[in-house]
Amino acid sequence: MRNLSLLCFFIVAALLSSCKGGGQGELVGVYNRKFRNNRIPLGMVYIPPGRTLIGLSDEDINSNQTAPSAMTSFSAFFMDQTEISNAEYRQFVNWVRDSIAVTTLGPTTAPGFFLQPKGDPNATATGANRNIDWRKVGNGSLLWSNKNNGFGSKLTDMYYTGSDAIPGRNEIDVRRLRYAYSYVNSDLAAENRKDPSKKRQDAIVTYTDLPDASNPNQHPSIPVYPDTLVWKVDYSYSQNDPMVKTYFNHPSYDDYPVVGVSWEQASAFCVWRTRFYESVAVARKQPLNSRPEYQLPTDAQFEYAARGGNVKTKYPWGGPYVRNTKGCMQANFKVGRGNYSDDGGLYTVNVKSYFPNDYGLYNMAGNVAEWTITAYNQSAAPMLLDFNPNFTYVAKTTDSKYMKRKVVRGGSWKDIGFFLQNAVGTYEYQDQARSYIGFRCVSAYPGTDITYKN
Repeated sequence: MRNLSLLCFFIVAALLSSCKGGGQGELVGVYNRKFRNNRIPLGMVYIPPGRTLIGLSDEDINSNQTAPSAMTSFSAFFMDQTEISNAEYRQFVNWVRDSIAVTTLGPTTAPGFFLQPKGDPNATATGANRNIDWRKVGNGSLLWSNKNNGFGSKLTDMYYTGSDAIPGRNEIDVRRLRYAYSYVNSDLAAENRKDPSKKRQDAIVTYTDLPDASNPNQHPSIPVYPDTLVWKVDYSYSQNDPMVKTYFNHPSYDDYPVVGVSWEQASAFCVWRTRFYESVAVARKQPLNSRPEYQLPTDAQFEYAARGGNVKTKYPWGGPYVRNTKGCMQANFKVGRGNYSDDGGLYTVNVKSYFPNDYGLYNMAGNVAEWTITAYNQSAAPMLLDFNPNFTYVAKTTDSKYMKRKVVRGGSWKDIGFFLQNAVGTYEYQDQARSYIGFRCVSAYPGTDITYKN
């Protein structure tokens, strides 16, 4: 009976296979292996597709109308629920630190930290396929340990040495922590698409330790460690030394927003976050593009998300006032003419402070202003489409500083209430880090979330 059941199963399977047209010359399509590709990424929230009024419709104290109101449509996307915290950004810094350390040791000194290609047991010894086995690296404790003949003593070049070192202390030289990467720039690819003399390499933007000065698409690799001195240089004659020394690394600030990060560093973080996920996806036999890449939000995306599904609202919490019905401040900013403490925070505060907006997003106004991917151009508004609008520009090293301005949104702990408005943005230069600018990431929703019924 069991054999008969198995025979029937194989017959039915064969019939179903033939119905797909495999041998019948019929069009059946090629489908990727199914997997759950619309799962909300950890720490993010789903922003549904929709249409809303974007731009200044309320208070415009300068009367410059740089962001006129326009009804705009948006695709669905995921967005970080909070600003990227010190603890989250530290994962990026530690990954770069450990990858440089393992590469410095090399496969001969530390073969256990490298993946060994199948079928070639000597490959790592020859320097080929030097892929790091992150399961062995773990949190890096073994890598940096000096105990039991550990590897720490072999990484002296990673520390401050000579006159740069403080006697009796071993401190990582953060200037060595640089991230190199490449990506295909779709704007350049579109620009070159009808030029037969152009190749794919002409659309590849590279950040490398040894950039070719004659190649406008090559730039120096990105230093990833935050500039903690922003607490000092942003404010002359102000006692902020404790923040310089503790803000990024002290556990009390783990869940505070990372600052001192330039637009270039925030963009590098997004690339690393994408590839960090992809490395795990590939190990799980999922397609390389199983999740759309992480990016900084566009200027318009940020405003759309900040409004929380509401139209013509002045602030992310909806109402026209900065206090709620109980008289409490609803964001971290400079109250009135200079009251920093009435909102509960003198500097930054925990990334989950205050109530979230209707999409579940925290601190879309106040705490720290946030980088967007959008290039700042006051003349760009008339050129933008009415769906998913954005204006980008990859600044070359030789470009004027005015070509290196990026839109900053949301207002910060040091800004007055005007800059907390949903429609108000300003700018900062992409290579500048500030004590009041952080960021969060977005990721495109794979597909649509609208079902049409007849």
